[in-house]
Amino acid sequence: MTVDGGYADFFGPQVPRTGDEGQTPTFALASAAYRDNEAKDILQANSEWHTSAVSAPKIALFRPNLGEAFSRAVIDRMLGAERKPLIQSFGTQPQVVVEHALAAHRIRRERDNWLSAVMVLCGLLFLPGLLVWLLVFQIRTTVAKREDKRAGALATTLLVAVGALAVLFLIRMPFGGFWGWYARAAVVAPVVGWFWAKQICERTARDLRERWEGLLSGTSVGAKVPEAVPSSPGEKAAEQLRQSLARLTAEQQSNSVFYAGPKGILGMGTRWGSWQLAEDLVPADPDREIHPFRSWDVIRAVQDRLRMLERGPLNTGGFPKPSIQHWIVTPIAENAKEVSRPQGTDVEAYRVKTHAIQDICNKQQFGAGDRHYLGVQWTLWDGQLVITMLITVTVLHETLRIEVTGHALGPVHSLFTTKPAAKEKEVQKSIKFWETRKVKLPLVDADEVVRLTARAPLTWYPPLLNWLGGTLTLPEPFGLRHAWADKPWRHRFMADDALRAATPVLRVVHAAAIKVLEENGVDTEKFGTRSSFLSTAVQDAAPRKADVYDA
Repeated sequence: MTVDGGYADFFGPQVPRTGDEGQTPTFALASAAYRDNEAKDILQANSEWHTSAVSAPKIALFRPNLGEAFSRAVIDRMLGAERKPLIQSFGTQPQVVVEHALAAHRIRRERDNWLSAVMVLCGLLFLPGLLVWLLVFQIRTTVAKREDKRAGALATTLLVAVGALAVLFLIRMPFGGFWGWYARAAVVAPVVGWFWAKQICERTARDLRERWEGLLSGTSVGAKVPEAVPSSPGEKAAEQLRQSLARLTAEQQSNSVFYAGPKGILGMGTRWGSWQLAEDLVPADPDREIHPFRSWDVIRAVQDRLRMLERGPLNTGGFPKPSIQHWIVTPIAENAKEVSRPQGTDVEAYRVKTHAIQDICNKQQFGAGDRHYLGVQWTLWDGQLVITMLITVTVLHETLRIEVTGHALGPVHSLFTTKPAAKEKEVQKSIKFWETRKVKLPLVDADEVVRLTARAPLTWYPPLLNWLGGTLTLPEPFGLRHAWADKPWRHRFMADDALRAATPVLRVVHAAAIKVLEENGVDTEKFGTRSSFLSTAVQDAAPRKADVYDA
């Protein structure tokens, strides 16, 4: 990769390779772009902190399904020209998810182009008949949504009755001549167009379902986005899309995060544990003063020791290599709807420069302003679990405080990991009526063909389509991963991994800090005693809402 204008450059769409961190949640989220179930199903993935919303359609025929609504919402939110800043998706590759959304949108756009042609040839040219059939299907859809068990049968009866009237109308035409033949064509042409549209819809549905199945089966389905690779300098749209994807990748690498009160640090999960070591700085030799040092000196020593976490005296596997990062944490309101990243000469490509980080670490320890944390992070369970331990060092008057906090981000909601199921229903057997059997249903039923065909011409003007059919509203501040993440505590082994990481990290941090204090002439007896106490207490770690204060 190269850097051009502050953004990481790339060549063509990127696909996670087998074994890459974040493969499972990345593909699970990407599969949502290819799904064909109801858009309201995504509300099942809402959590106590992050909620999506699906607006009710003004006309049911124009409502989007989950894949259509998800793709449009993600593309607009993450690639928009004037979009708000995004929250990092730890353990996930958001660029890949967006590329699959673009690929799914492209597949549907090709289908809609064909359906638009069908609508013009078999619908708009015979508008009276088209309007009558659309009205019938609109009434049928409304009736079928009722909770009454007889609603489905009533809706089907309505369609059969209208069909019988249409046949009778063709046989006993009340007038002749040109308008007589036109009236017959107005009745028949929309039906012929429906059969033609059905073939187009089924072909696209099979393609989308195969991609949905492939992503969740680990077959590394590639996202084809040729419109993101400009072939000549004059292709402004392709160049703009390429830069938007590059900007998305650069923002994912930002070292600036946001603390939203009880919601914790956005993207890292809520804070489940906190351990603080705070003692006075007393000279080890009463006749000599403490050698001056800063918080950054302690942090650097801790950072060096954390790099050794993957090593141990026994060959038992242990910790994989962690990611160690300096974070600048900005406080925001609990219910804030947007965030604002640091700007200025101290920021380059969404990253705060090292000298600015050091300055914040040493000086901004009390009062307003950003704070510095040193983080050690593990992405486990193929990206489904992200464990982050944050360390901060503060010195106020003669008291040095070392705080270690634990954050855990769980797996993406199970809604995103469900594979496509065959469409079928149970019916009673004709002879053994007390038994049931499963009957396969068509991949695209009659109502779905009408819905897709009716929507197709309006896809050329999304604002009108969104107004008529409704949209998916993403939770803000938005990040692909934390918006639909479950708590890890429901999974026994994930919970164990999060809890086990606390003890060794805490001991390494304390050992490194105490060594720095000893080298600078500080009496470390009280620090050692307090460290031993915390080392005992952390062994009985239990997750709790450390950011919810009972006051």
